[in-house]
Amino acid sequence: MMFFLEFGKTERQNSKIAFSSLMTVEKRMIRRNMAVSKVIIVVALAVIFSVGLLAGQVLNLGLKPAVESPTATSITSSSTIATGIASTSSTTTTSSSSSVSSTTLSTTTTTQAILGDLTPPQIFKNVEGSVVSIGVTLPGGEAQGSGFVFDNKGDIVTNNHVVEGATTIDVTFLNGDTVTAKLVGRDAYADLAVIQVDTSSRQLKPVPLGDSDKLQVGDQILAIGNPFGLSGSMSAGIVSQLGRETQGTGGYMIIDLIQIDAVVNPGNSGGPLLNMRGEVVGVNTLIFSQSGGFEGVGLSIPSNTVKRVATSLISTGQYKHAYLGVQGTDVTPQIADAMNLSQAKGFLLMQVTQGGPADKAGLKGGTTQTTIAGQTAVLGGDVIIDIDNTNVRKLSDLSLYTERNKSPGDTVTLKIIRDGKEMSVNLVLGERPQPAG
Repeated sequence: MMFFLEFGKTERQNSKIAFSSLMTVEKRMIRRNMAVSKVIIVVALAVIFSVGLLAGQVLNLGLKPAVESPTATSITSSSTIATGIASTSSTTTTSSSSSVSSTTLSTTTTTQAILGDLTPPQIFKNVEGSVVSIGVTLPGGEAQGSGFVFDNKGDIVTNNHVVEGATTIDVTFLNGDTVTAKLVGRDAYADLAVIQVDTSSRQLKPVPLGDSDKLQVGDQILAIGNPFGLSGSMSAGIVSQLGRETQGTGGYMIIDLIQIDAVVNPGNSGGPLLNMRGEVVGVNTLIFSQSGGFEGVGLSIPSNTVKRVATSLISTGQYKHAYLGVQGTDVTPQIADAMNLSQAKGFLLMQVTQGGPADKAGLKGGTTQTTIAGQTAVLGGDVIIDIDNTNVRKLSDLSLYTERNKSPGDTVTLKIIRDGKEMSVNLVLGERPQPAG
């Protein structure tokens, strides 16, 4: 500011000039600042008003419910299928291995609270007392798997292959308590079993079951179990795909499985698969592995299947699966060409079980054996393309529909192609025969 001074003046004069110059500049600055302040105030009021309107609009927004993911195709793999149960008697290891509701948003509500999600430590703390280790005695030795408390009556859910053939079953809780369990019932086709412990000396805490139909590819999940006998182990991952199917340990198909990438290993079989609400959405059952350990592909039985099967096992000791009584193959482009079909879709009947539901309904199997793409096929049979107005692209569509929605004795309407013409056939479903042995 001293640049305003005039040289050659006395000190007093210079002081007056300096003071006057500073005052003049200060007044100019004050007037300029006041003008700027007015502009800032006007702009601030406009911003506040706009934000208020935006907030009002945000408060009226709602989260859309989660939608069901489309059905996936079946797994095709040359890998060894490991079965989720850790053998403790020999060197050979057999491997056992969110729905978002419509909610009004609040500017003070966190995303976690809106979604109802918990943290992994919270979930583990909630369920750790409900996940158990299951030890069994088999004719050839001993083995171990996992399970979880299903209700407060002592019922515990696990895999069929964990307890199949067991002469004794012991259940160990995370606190180290071990009790003897009895078999309530088992279902080889779903690979599920229910065992029961005496509840007179303890209070059991069931794990809530979620809705597996609400799962979407990419959803976060947690797996808890006892891999290699390490009790209470938890791993995290995502849902990799839905609607998988594979051949089970008994040589028959297990369908409608959840594919996960959470680490599961021998001993995890029968343990719960949890969503981020801490609800059971699956039961870990199989892994695809060439080494015997986890390689990134685990499979779990959906909780909605568990609800149906476990409830029936508890009340009747068994679960009855719907049955058509047919054998066949998916229609490929080569089969479609050979049979003059307009589209390569549907399930070709090659054989109809005599006296079975399909036979009684008048369905026809194949008549001409041939080789197509190196595979033997019997052509000329009916092709199922629809069941109860549900499109059938391949066998898995037919199996999924009947497994999820139908019981023995129910009537279904099939749309078939016979000799190049479409027609409808009503069929009364039978009961699937129990596997041999």
